Amino acid sequence: MAPTKQLNFITGNKNKLAEVRAILGSVIKVDNQAIEVPEIQGTIKEIATEKCRRAAEVVGGPVLTEDTALEFHALKGLPGPYIKSFLEALGHEGLNKMLDSFDTNRAEAVCTFAFCEGPGSEPILFQGRTEGAIVRPRGPTNFGWDPIFEYQGKTYAEMDKNEKNQISHRYKALAKVQDWITHGQS
Repeated sequence: MAPTKQLNFITGNKNKLAEVRAILGSVIKVDNQAIEVPEIQGTIKEIATEKCRRAAEVVGGPVLTEDTALEFHALKGLPGPYIKSFLEALGHEGLNKMLDSFDTNRAEAVCTFAFCEGPGSEPILFQGRTEGAIVRPRGPTNFGWDPIFEYQGKTYAEMDKNEKNQISHRYKALAKVQDWITHGQS
């Protein structure tokens, strides 16, 4: 069963924390703890499940974790859950160049939140997806791949926080978390 008063969100990313608090803050208090847990290789769901399970063991109690993926249609879903490593190695321009020889720049932003009650419990997954396109960087470059992901004519980086928080993959996943919390499903 979901916690009723607060959630311990495991992240070291202040931008993600701010988005989660902005979206969930009206229904639950979001605390934060930065914990390093090794990430396995696998599918989005396998990675999210294992990360949450390991975080719950480290904390010894309930946790909420998040994993983000960026799937390029031309590359059959790559870089997917490995987008952070691809971005660090190639930068925004390098990610664009990966698609230069293809006919499509379509992509899907994927956010998977996982909640685990504690050690030994099976994580519950909540996923949100937003279809868009990979474009040359526009807007501030302070939040991951936001400058290259375009949704309806604007990159995530060009949107103000409220606008992004109404349409993003993270918002869609958090809406499912919020529904689960408010309706007390187990």
